[in-house]
Amino acid sequence: MQQGPVHQSFVQVLVGIVAASALVYPLVLCAVQLVFAQLVVLDVAAVVLWLGVAVGCSTAVVAALRWGAGRPVRSPWLLAGLLPPAAFELWLVWPLVTA
Repeated sequence: MQQGPVHQSFVQVLVGIVAASALVYPLVLCAVQLVFAQLVVLDVAAVVLWLGVAVGCSTAVVAALRWGAGRPVRSPWLLAGLLPPAAFELWLVWPLVTA
């Protein structure tokens, strides 16, 4: 079996998809932990920790998919897409921080 450039790009796409799908479970865990930290326990440190982990995982998902597609990972839209969820989280946590 020959391994040409088409085969290598196909393997890269598959590895990118597998890597991105492997990060879905940590994202679900982060979402559950954020719900408990914000609504059940009201722990600001846990909110900051799990929010940081969630942002890292979601950035890694996008990076894995873009790497699999053979595109550069740097994108201003990736960071712009993180602004609305970050603003919402800040809105939820702000009363706890100022109290």
